[in-house]
Amino acid sequence: MQGILRCLFGLVLLCFALAASATDKGLFWKLESPTEVTSYLFGTMHSDDNRVADITPNTIEAIKAVDTFVMEVTENRDPGLFMLKSGSLASQLTNDEFEKVRELADFHTMHLGAALQMKPWLLAVVFDLPKPQTPFAQDNMLMTKAEENLKDVAGIETPQEHFGVMDDFTLEEQMVMLRAVLKRTQEQKEADFERLMKAYLDGDVSKIVGLDEQITGGMLPKDLWAKMKERLLDRRNKVMAERAIQMAGEKPVFIAVGASHLGGETGLVQAFKKAGYKLSPVAK
Repeated sequence: MQGILRCLFGLVLLCFALAASATDKGLFWKLESPTEVTSYLFGTMHSDDNRVADITPNTIEAIKAVDTFVMEVTENRDPGLFMLKSGSLASQLTNDEFEKVRELADFHTMHLGAALQMKPWLLAVVFDLPKPQTPFAQDNMLMTKAEENLKDVAGIETPQEHFGVMDDFTLEEQMVMLRAVLKRTQEQKEADFERLMKAYLDGDVSKIVGLDEQITGGMLPKDLWAKMKERLLDRRNKVMAERAIQMAGEKPVFIAVGASHLGGETGLVQAFKKAGYKLSPVAK
């Protein structure tokens, strides 16, 4: 179960799409509202990789300075959000695909029966990740640091909103996602993850843009990739920006969301600027 939980705060390679402009570069921002409330915006990588596990002194000080830690979504307590309503993926798979699922379930320390009950999009996310390193993603580690400092924790989205967005995709569309991942070798996945990780550690959002188009856009049919970007990024960004701006206007908050939600015209950086906030980059 821990192998599943580590990736449930985002779709990593399947929806790490950014549309960043040169003026939006940066993953950590100080936000000053028109009413002089100071908050922070932090772009995370939804990964348990040890290279993003360390929380820097600047980040800790920012967390200490606010009232509430805000993440994309708080813990989900309804496993039904991850599971098929009926049936099993076994009926959708060829013999070769079934054996590949068995192999990958074992690699990711998952029970095969549980894997076959999962929604195909989620199984695709799990199977496209490197081997687990720790039980918790970077987002969870930041939340833990906030809790250690007695901060309130809130989510921008409810678990139903966060995970339900993929229910817009038909079973057939989700199977296309899963089959695309089943065709990839572990070497390809790890190489692509390393390229994304390097771009993230460099704070190079423009590099991530090109990598996303190459990796995910290259795996999926164009119409499905376009639908994913609209559902998972643009549509969610609008709602997330409205809620985040309201929260930051009421009290000091530390907002930690996937780096994909920061850049571009629909991203949170531009949304805060348009709302009259003064943004200053903070060294991580």
